Amino acid sequence: MPHITIVSDLPGIRGLMSDHPDSAAPLNAVADTLLRGPSPLPSGERELIATYVSELNRTRFCSDTHGAAAAAQLDGGADLVKAVQHDVDSASLSPLLRALLWIAAEVQAQAAPVSDEAIAAARAEGATDGHLHDTVLIAAAFCMYNRYVSCLATALPAEPGYYEEAGRRITTHGYARAV
Repeated sequence: MPHITIVSDLPGIRGLMSDHPDSAAPLNAVADTLLRGPSPLPSGERELIATYVSELNRTRFCSDTHGAAAAAQLDGGADLVKAVQHDVDSASLSPLLRALLWIAAEVQAQAAPVSDEAIAAARAEGATDGHLHDTVLIAAAFCMYNRYVSCLATALPAEPGYYEEAGRRITTHGYARAV
């Protein structure tokens, strides 16, 4: 049961945003910028970073929602997303994306500089300043989004197919109209 009253009866962050439009607008704008705006990373890979961090944070709603959005945009679909959620080291990824996910894991683990080794590994695979910036910012933002959803004990969706529909909605409309 959620720790606060959510009038809209929507699950996860959608309920919080529906009931609190004053905070929803900037939060959705940040998500839209990070996951759909200009970046050296394709949107599907950015969604994969979001789902991976959410999985590490054990935030089922965010992990499955962003996993569905990633699956809708990446070759390998849901199987690739599940593989990354289970074990990033054995998932079928480009060496660059794997190195960026390692960086995201470091960001999720602690608020400290990413290790020189992780940065060097990503640079060796072709990471630019843009790749590093976007990866760190997405990972940091999703730590915040995950805590917003988890710490208020929001509900998980009850209906089958919710996450696939959410992935389609996000892929089609983005986050500005995601509520």
